[in-house]
Amino acid sequence: MEGVLDHRLRHLLCAIGGIDQCVTEFIRVTDKTYPKRVYEKIYPEMHQDSKTANNTPVKPQLLGDNPKAMAANATKLIQLGAKSIDINFGCPAKTVNSSGGGSVLLQYPNKLYAIVSAIRDALPQDIPVSAKIRLGFTDDALFLENVKAIEAAGASELTIHARTKVQGYKPPAHYHKIAEIKDELQIKIIANGEMWSVQDIEKCIRTTGVNDIMLGRGALACPELALRAKGFLTNPMTWGHICLLLLYYAKILEADCPEKYQHALLKQWLIYLRYQYGEAHLFFEKVKKLSSANAIQMALIDSIKEKKQLIENHLYIGQLDLSTFYSEIISSPAHRICRL
Repeated sequence: MEGVLDHRLRHLLCAIGGIDQCVTEFIRVTDKTYPKRVYEKIYPEMHQDSKTANNTPVKPQLLGDNPKAMAANATKLIQLGAKSIDINFGCPAKTVNSSGGGSVLLQYPNKLYAIVSAIRDALPQDIPVSAKIRLGFTDDALFLENVKAIEAAGASELTIHARTKVQGYKPPAHYHKIAEIKDELQIKIIANGEMWSVQDIEKCIRTTGVNDIMLGRGALACPELALRAKGFLTNPMTWGHICLLLLYYAKILEADCPEKYQHALLKQWLIYLRYQYGEAHLFFEKVKKLSSANAIQMALIDSIKEKKQLIENHLYIGQLDLSTFYSEIISSPAHRICRL
């Protein structure tokens, strides 16, 4: 999810809990090997044993159509500390597809094989190589051939978004297509697409027959969805908790994100939260014209103080303890909080 699930949100969602591993935004590969600073921008976890702050494994994801360059960049990432490599064959964006990357490659099983095998052959055998695909480009005629090409090339894990590129993100996800090919493969299959609730996840697992799922937009809309899917969360998050979480995210952004981008990132997450929380619609309308993160933080503080009685007895958001942070908000003047 380019431009959305960066390292800040990865760390925050993993701190809430329930996530077993996560993948970086894609690193777009052309015909050269990048210097260390390029990887660091997208994959700062390389300096943390390839883990988030709560020890959730993170793997870097490469996107491109040049097997030699993809292998060279994968090799360098491993030298810099990566523990595994993921390959993006699923991105439906026109700008990505027009340059030969992402889901456009699903039209050419031989190219999938060449890229995966080049990376697999370049890396030590104990380094896992995984990939993500869709059912196809315009249709799913090559779906099984694509999957078998990736498996034959040496990938050990494959995530399948159960829609074609042309279908984009339009509901429904066609989980039955994964079920149709699953038993013909030895490779581990992970299902992805259109999971916004525990009921959606249960339907996906029941229909596909797989044991593992990948969350994307659903995790942004419902930050505790992974915990709910595992049955670990009994106290539901309220809109007051979401406001507290957004304010905590705003403080994370202050640490290393240029100020001019902070308000846009806060609004971007709000757009996803509207899928799950009706109050997010109203709040978004209230702040959508604001051009400073500080102003949005002030609005969040007002909302938190309005919801004080609803959240003060439950200050764990999943496994994330925000009790100290909450106390600072309640006990401090809003103008001072916004400068912490």
